[in-house]
Amino acid sequence: MEKEKLPYRLSDLVIYFLKLGTWGFGGPIALVGYMNTDLVENKKWISEEEYKEGLALAQLAPGPLAAQLGIYIGFVHYRFLGATLVGFAFVLPSFIMVVLLGMAYKLYSGLPWMLAVFYGVSAAVIGIITISAYRLTIKSVGKLNFVDFKGKWLLWFFYIVGIAVTVIIQKEDILLFTACGIIYMLVKVPPSWVKKPNTLPSILIVGTGFWHYEGKTLQEIGWFFLKAGALVFGSGLAIVPFLHGGVVEQFGWLNEQEFVDSVAVAMITPGPVVITVAFIGYLVAGFPGACVAAFATFLPCYLFTIALAPSFKKIAKNASIKAFVDGITSVVVGALVGAVLVIGHRSIIDIPTALIAAISIYALIYTKKLKEPHIIAISALLGIIIKLLL
Repeated sequence: MEKEKLPYRLSDLVIYFLKLGTWGFGGPIALVGYMNTDLVENKKWISEEEYKEGLALAQLAPGPLAAQLGIYIGFVHYRFLGATLVGFAFVLPSFIMVVLLGMAYKLYSGLPWMLAVFYGVSAAVIGIITISAYRLTIKSVGKLNFVDFKGKWLLWFFYIVGIAVTVIIQKEDILLFTACGIIYMLVKVPPSWVKKPNTLPSILIVGTGFWHYEGKTLQEIGWFFLKAGALVFGSGLAIVPFLHGGVVEQFGWLNEQEFVDSVAVAMITPGPVVITVAFIGYLVAGFPGACVAAFATFLPCYLFTIALAPSFKKIAKNASIKAFVDGITSVVVGALVGAVLVIGHRSIIDIPTALIAAISIYALIYTKKLKEPHIIAISALLGIIIKLLL
């Protein structure tokens, strides 16, 4: 009876997210904004309270922000089936796009025009990630002023540690992330089980090379991207430093240029930015690799949502959990800044690339009409002009 009173059918919601995944440019903040405007204000399918609960869950639990909010919205009225179909519909369009781009990349990446395109695009990506890192710093750690430095000194300390560790060892450490979360929780809001040692905590553990792959590689891809998906808090770009440490440094699946190109592909496609994992998976192990990488990355996001959604109102009020997430987020954002420094050092190779990166930063700050896909397209054209025509 309740479903009959709803102002929409499940098929309507699935079609909406299929469309949003097809032309939803602008990154996670823009995507969650579209959902609020379309589903809350215009269509009135979801209440403002339900939307805010979903947004809070997406920020507290690991998982790319926009994808997790979409899964939660699907869960609100249609539970498990709604969450499953909405999540699939939202990710599918961008997944298809990056696989097609992966096929083109494998075919043409050695040609002069493709090298010229990514010469410009790679520099622009550094600029885009720099701005994203700055915005995440302001949002997740604090503003760059004395008051926030003094009031949130421990978060700033974790942030600086994240930068330093990433720059020095050029990879990210899951134990470091977890340790910062636990320390901040214990300092700010110790949970009840710490205050009462006799009680134990209750923890919820919930040729394009299309078919070319090796079984062992697929298994490694699965485990690696499963860990990556469990560490993404907020923006999908927060996954970049973790991916760089594993994909380039640990396994050597891609070189520096290929990795930066993978991030660029995520910038020029709609939907969740974290879909870059499918492009990486394709370059490493063809279509099977793309499927395994995407599935493993989005699986934690999906599981956390359907596991926490039923009791989230109570969980969201737990100050200890909020403090734990704040601690992890600060060091993860610091790691993103460190990754920008590491990747930028290898991508900004001359004066033209430095200028492209600087202009990209300026455009994102002062020109609201220019979005990331526009900047990527202009940078690709500049790359062709500089490398092939000048």
